[in-house]
Amino acid sequence: MADLDFLKASIALAKDNVARGGQPFGAVLVKDGEVLAEGVNQTYIDHDPTAHAEIQALRNAARIHQRSLFAGSTMYASGKPCAMCMAAMIQAGVSRLVYCAGDDVGEGYGWSTDYLYRRMQQPFGEQGVVTVHLPLAEKTAVFELWRERHGQGGNEHIRRD
Repeated sequence: MADLDFLKASIALAKDNVARGGQPFGAVLVKDGEVLAEGVNQTYIDHDPTAHAEIQALRNAARIHQRSLFAGSTMYASGKPCAMCMAAMIQAGVSRLVYCAGDDVGEGYGWSTDYLYRRMQQPFGEQGVVTVHLPLAEKTAVFELWRERHGQGGNEHIRRD
């Protein structure tokens, strides 16, 4: 299958989701031509603000394949992913994104991602959420425990420019 076929599959998922009372978004995670998992937006169904199609596809892939990293994979999304979904894809190592409806389409239906992307570009602590930093030695001890059990570990797959 090609990009067009996987993208059409994400749109079919979105259409089915709307028919079931969900929101108009579907996503398909693919690697080397194999569908790893699919997801649909279930925020209203699950009462979960993080249950967007792309995140659901990542959750389903993690559960099915018993891992959390998907380097070399492509996410096919029926609509432009929001900043939260993009961050989740980056965290999971997704290498490529193919999406259909951009903000030019979504905005007319109340689904623009522009506001969230602009807000996330603000410096940490200035994004509209009151942020308080209380550093405690106990937390450092938790990191040390992690290092003792797992080595340096952590999120080396995340590029820190």
